Amino acid sequence: MNCTRRDFLQTGLGSAVLASLPGAFGGVLARTAAAAAQPPAERDTVLVVLQLTGGNDGLNTVIPYAHDEYARRRPTLRFAAGEVHKIDDELGFHPRMEALWRVYQQGHLQIIQGVGSPGADRSHEGAMRIWHTASPERPQMQTGWLGRAADACWNPQAYDAPVVFVGPIAPPFALNAETAVIPAVTAAGDLTLQSRWDSPGHRRATSASGEAAEPVGSPLLRYVRQCASRAGANSKRIQRVLASSGGGDYPSFTLAGHLQTVARLIRADIGIRIVLVELGGGGIGGFDNHANQKGNHCALLGQLSESIGAFVGDLQRDKTLDRVLLMTFSEFGRTLPENGRRGTGHGAGAVTLLVGGRVKGGLTGSHPSLTDLEDGALRVQYDFRRVYAAILDGWLGLDSRAILGASFEPLDIVRA
Repeated sequence: MNCTRRDFLQTGLGSAVLASLPGAFGGVLARTAAAAAQPPAERDTVLVVLQLTGGNDGLNTVIPYAHDEYARRRPTLRFAAGEVHKIDDELGFHPRMEALWRVYQQGHLQIIQGVGSPGADRSHEGAMRIWHTASPERPQMQTGWLGRAADACWNPQAYDAPVVFVGPIAPPFALNAETAVIPAVTAAGDLTLQSRWDSPGHRRATSASGEAAEPVGSPLLRYVRQCASRAGANSKRIQRVLASSGGGDYPSFTLAGHLQTVARLIRADIGIRIVLVELGGGGIGGFDNHANQKGNHCALLGQLSESIGAFVGDLQRDKTLDRVLLMTFSEFGRTLPENGRRGTGHGAGAVTLLVGGRVKGGLTGSHPSLTDLEDGALRVQYDFRRVYAAILDGWLGLDSRAILGASFEPLDIVRA
């Protein structure tokens, strides 16, 4: 069924629907089924992408405490062996990352070392756009990799929005889609109906047996009612989750609240396959620490670690952790040498963290050299699109070549 926005509004239903339904469902109705979307993959796995805005310092996230070059080049920013949560005889988690260290010990966290874009752009806008589009060779790309994934798994006949952004900032470019509707919310309740809606002019007929017959009207009217019915059912699912006791023991960080929202949406089981959340505040971002880095970075990593730790514990309680894979990314790492202001510059390769019940825990790759640098930065040893390919193919069941525009050898990140 093809229908323009003007056609929809001319039915007299448009304003009533859009006024009564939240943005996600109103958008679905407004666009209807005009998209030639592919049917969704037959699986219930969920991807949570966590953006660390500003360029997270991977060297002080997973710390090479045993390397002399690390201590020598970071006289004020370094952490000694006795301060870190040791992974092995060479590496350890930042002192504020005890919660994630415990997740690592449980076997639910994989550290991929030296991830980035070959020939990386070291400007915030340029580097983030590369990660968002997954197309460094096509700077004018108008869709994001998650937006294209949404297009691939969105089925208009299912009426659900498969991808959601949770956060107060403008949705990141990664979510730009061609056809799929991607709502932005700050709480699970944003996807509930605030009032009962009945379509104008709707008539219910009954058959000889007394059962309700199909709604009278055009295919568009029937589609609208089906969307509204699905919206109502999803709203009830979310409301039941919100009304239930518990909900996890989350710290009072904004990120923790957003991950709690993600957990509730997963628990409500309303067809969401991908969620994007953010830490750092958008724009240049709080991870851009050119001066006085130590205290600010400590605070951010504490929020990151405790929030993810609570999220993992929440999902473990109702045995849904095996359905979920969380991935962190940042536009670039930081330089090894600190500057004269006790901060660092824009780098290249850095760590990507993967968390989930079916993640192959441990370390992937050797730690990048601290002596063979590129303008003070760690070299990239894994193209970030190899991580994307592994997630798209192996986790979401989508065609990574179609979404990324080329074939990339997937990293081995999840257990069957």
